[in-house]
Amino acid sequence: MLRKVATALLLATAIPATAQTTPPKLIVAISVDQFSADLFSEYRQYYSGGLKRLTQGVVFPKGYQSHAATETCPGHSTILTGSRPSRTGIIANTWFDLSTAREDKAVYCAEDESQPGSNSGNYVASPVHLKVPTLGGRMKIANPATRVVSVAGKDRAAIMMGGPTADQTWWIGGAQGFVSYKGVGPPPLVAKINEAFAARLAQPNAGFDLPQQCVAKDFPVAIGAGKSVGTGRFARVAGDFKAFRASPEQDAMTLVLAAGAIESMALGKQAQTDIISIGLSATDYVGHTYGTEGTESCIQIDRLDRELGAFFDRLDKDGIDYAVVLTADHGGHDLPERHRENAMPMENRVDAALTPKALSATIGAMTGLSGKTLIWGDGPAGDLYVDKGLTAAQRAKVEAETLKLLRAHPQVEAAYTKAQIAAVPSPSGPPESWSLLQEARASFDPARSGDILLLLKPRITPIVDPTKGYVATHGSPWDYDRRVPILFWRKGLTHFEQPLGVETVDIMPTLAALIGLPVPKSEIDGRCLDLVAGEGSSCPAQ
Repeated sequence: MLRKVATALLLATAIPATAQTTPPKLIVAISVDQFSADLFSEYRQYYSGGLKRLTQGVVFPKGYQSHAATETCPGHSTILTGSRPSRTGIIANTWFDLSTAREDKAVYCAEDESQPGSNSGNYVASPVHLKVPTLGGRMKIANPATRVVSVAGKDRAAIMMGGPTADQTWWIGGAQGFVSYKGVGPPPLVAKINEAFAARLAQPNAGFDLPQQCVAKDFPVAIGAGKSVGTGRFARVAGDFKAFRASPEQDAMTLVLAAGAIESMALGKQAQTDIISIGLSATDYVGHTYGTEGTESCIQIDRLDRELGAFFDRLDKDGIDYAVVLTADHGGHDLPERHRENAMPMENRVDAALTPKALSATIGAMTGLSGKTLIWGDGPAGDLYVDKGLTAAQRAKVEAETLKLLRAHPQVEAAYTKAQIAAVPSPSGPPESWSLLQEARASFDPARSGDILLLLKPRITPIVDPTKGYVATHGSPWDYDRRVPILFWRKGLTHFEQPLGVETVDIMPTLAALIGLPVPKSEIDGRCLDLVAGEGSSCPAQ
């Protein structure tokens, strides 16, 4: 009897009464595309809805997408796999396969290029490139009754978070609303929501009111050709899908589908734990289209806070025992024109000479190999690929001249060869202390990465002309693109905040521990984060 009492006292000491020890019935994993740690903290004092609720849980304000290639597909691949892009295989949104017989050598991260007629711009969506299981996939192996649902504004977000074994995977495919894999038709719920989607799109939007915290940001920033950004309210005409996509309306519809899926499938209301991942993509489209510091971004974050609040309130009313994690696939950087107006005169756009097309022409002239594409790449930063049709001597010459040219350019921070990156051990330790080469290693896949990795200096935006499309972007190895918030919430979870750096790959093992799912350490890059304030731990014994 005394032994039983002693055991009970020890357990009570190890696990505070405020910490829940039973697994939640539903995991809600939310990614807000391009929701940088800077953007999260900038508006934190104004949160009153769902984001405020999450800040009352366990807060890691300095999370890291620790790899160098801070793009949407790689970032989403880390969140629910516990693995960096070097292990997931998702090294970029787009890479190149110069060995393929396909005329289009670019490979989109979420396509199956083996499908007839598929190309990187008009592709057959697929999870085939993801090399590791998601949390949902592991949960289904442990208990086949587990339901796994993934919805998002973008296909690559839904696919990378849901994985290949998800029961339902839906993303916005255009003005028609939510779509899924080839051959998968919409069930009644999705068909109904697509009707609502179409009805909303068919109506004009007069725009949103300007919250008080956004007033100081209401001034135009000229970007050239008579165009400006910074004063928008998301007004749009009826049927304008492009404007709809880059507005709070997109996230609102995604959350409608998520809430409907939870209700119609009774997620979280059966014996097992279910999981739904939600990719909210509007913040990214807004950041690219208007930048991150105008009225547009300010309104977007305000509306996101409100929509998340309504979504959580709906789950509360349904009586679901749910746990939430919210993070982002990467950060973001405002347009240089506004930065220059706000105390950052060193901000600039990339030199057009660094685009793959220009590099190829320059190197061709230098080596006497003009008339063919020598250098392939997806833009003026990231992976560059040397033409495989060259002789060994020609390849060596092209690579040497390219490296020489890049390393001498004033906008280039580093240019690494594949061999240099491969020679570096997989990084460990605090992500904020990694070298650029270590960050590059975390993004490296020997079969998919380029022959040269081009990294621009900080505060160089890799968009040559903002008047022809996007005005701002991400993708760099610098902290403004790497740092993201990581927020955990569950009813009864005691609040604490840990300001030191953690990684997004830590999310999966942390959630797995909450539901008692063992994950071999050798299979992932992340670690379990203890969500119990003070003594005790939510992580398994080490």
